[in-house]
Amino acid sequence: MATTETLTDLSSTLSDSLEGIDYEASIAYGELTLVTDSGNLIELLTALRNDVQLKFVSIIDVTAVDYPGRARRFDVVYHLMSPTLNQRLRVKIETDEDTPVPSAVSVFPGANWFERETYDMYGVLFSGHPDLRRLLTDYGFEGHPLRKDFPVTGFVEVRYDDEQKRVVYEPVKLRQEFRDFDFLSPWEGTDYVLPGDEKKSQ
Repeated sequence: MATTETLTDLSSTLSDSLEGIDYEASIAYGELTLVTDSGNLIELLTALRNDVQLKFVSIIDVTAVDYPGRARRFDVVYHLMSPTLNQRLRVKIETDEDTPVPSAVSVFPGANWFERETYDMYGVLFSGHPDLRRLLTDYGFEGHPLRKDFPVTGFVEVRYDDEQKRVVYEPVKLRQEFRDFDFLSPWEGTDYVLPGDEKKSQ
């Protein structure tokens, strides 16, 4: 993990090299984070890769974080590495379910499958992607499993049917109403007495 002093020096180098590109820099969790918008994303990524003082030539990951309470619920997060500086960098951009983010494939061809995975898991759209389709889920899958409002049980279950001699898809059948929770832990309190608690008042 880089020291704060090292990251401060890197931030200073970035401010010189990325002059004219709109972004905000902050240091969090031992890593420098740049927050930008869709209009500046590709220009920022290109400058980070091409600048001779920076050389963030390796893309480590592209993923998303879901904040369903926000109007723009997703943070799309890019992790870059500069072997020359031996430094990592995080770039973030906010978007919603309907607004596409410019694809980074033209800058980092390795972003192709990362963006497909982010689309599959979160439903984030990437404009200009050469082949934006699901990567990890099955054909006909409904929803995006890493969204916080996606039901834990999913919508369909898959099983092999001996009579039909093939794999079949069926709606999820819950043997009990597992989806009815009071959302309270025993430590937060419930309106009923938990087993063993009756001894507490004696």
